[in-house]
Amino acid sequence: MHQLDPGPSTRSVEASGTTAAAPSGRPTDLPAARARRTRPATRLAAVALAVLALGTAGCGERGAGAPGGAPAAGAAGAKGPGGAPGAGGPPPAMPVTVVDATPRKLPITIEAVGQTEGSREVEVRARVTGVLQQQLFREGEVVKAGAPLFRIDPAPFEIALEQARAALAQETANLEQARREAARTGPLAEQRAISQKEADDARSALARIEASRQVAQARIREAELNLSYTRVNAPIAGLAGRLERSVGSLVNPSTDSLLVRLAVTDPIWVRFSFSEPEWQRLRGQTGSASVTLVLPDGRAYPVEGTLNFSGTSVDARTGAVQMRAAFANPQLTVLPGQFVRARVKIGEQDAVVVPQAAVMTNDQGRFVWVVGPQNAATPRPVKAGAWSGAGWAIQEGLAEGDRVIVDNLMKLRPGAPVAPQVAGAAGAPPAKAEPKAGGAGS
Repeated sequence: MHQLDPGPSTRSVEASGTTAAAPSGRPTDLPAARARRTRPATRLAAVALAVLALGTAGCGERGAGAPGGAPAAGAAGAKGPGGAPGAGGPPPAMPVTVVDATPRKLPITIEAVGQTEGSREVEVRARVTGVLQQQLFREGEVVKAGAPLFRIDPAPFEIALEQARAALAQETANLEQARREAARTGPLAEQRAISQKEADDARSALARIEASRQVAQARIREAELNLSYTRVNAPIAGLAGRLERSVGSLVNPSTDSLLVRLAVTDPIWVRFSFSEPEWQRLRGQTGSASVTLVLPDGRAYPVEGTLNFSGTSVDARTGAVQMRAAFANPQLTVLPGQFVRARVKIGEQDAVVVPQAAVMTNDQGRFVWVVGPQNAATPRPVKAGAWSGAGWAIQEGLAEGDRVIVDNLMKLRPGAPVAPQVAGAAGAPPAKAEPKAGGAGS
């Protein structure tokens, strides 16, 4: 059979790769369509080649390093741009401030909250009924013993005194009359001029009148005493408190008698209590215990005191023993009624004092961070005692020479490298207070 030879125009079109007529009669770009179909396969092949190349390069690096495929030292210590550690390098050392643990003698103290009171406290009260006429002192001043404080209206008591004196004069006259009567009846009874009964009655009347006169004399003394009570004087020298009854008030001894309170403030007393174990510790120490005072504003009272009373029984309700200490108070630095803290020194102990910020707490107790071997941060459980100034006494857990970390505590982890610098050295930052938080170690 003979094949049809396409015409020149058709051959030219196929040879040039240009537009061919589709069955629908629309032109179609055949090379572009083929390229779109083969592009995803080409991309996958390129990715596979890249992965293969990277794996080959890694094997070559391991082979060029230390024997056994270990990475070379230079590669492990390589640093990125700017000198930063590489992805596999060690973390940088944390700069920290440290203090050296040095044992020293510290006082053993027992602290308790107490309240101050005057060494003598007196209530000045009215002893007679009357109107308060005068106030002869100023509230809050120190008054001397015997100084006049108040004056109560004396008029009724002056009248009562005059009446008592008149009654005495009357009884004195009756007594003279009875004596004369007894003197006359005695001889007459002997002469039997009168009956013996009349003579006996005269002597009995004389005895009754003598007794009545003694009663009249006693009433004079009572009236004088009541009159003296209208002048109210200070029974002791002390600090006068607030006025309880104002001038013009009617006072009486039974209900409204309190006028003012006086307190001796030098020395001043502090009342506090110890638990039974604390009292046993105090009882076991030798020598007299000294007492220091911490004022409400946190300042230490400059004068030491002494214990002047220790309870003889344990309070069944609180399980505490009452204690009392006396302090000199010439400048009236401490007032009665203030709440203070009393610290009783019962001995001494060997302990290490670290800043309070260095002691942390977690669910297992208290601990501190110390610089361990190779400058690694190491948590160390400790037994903390009482505060000593701005520090905390550590009774157990630290030895002499231990370096205790006092800042950047919240950033530390066990074994983390640190760059210690002694507190107070040139360039060392001041220690900052760290919040109490749980962490490693206990």
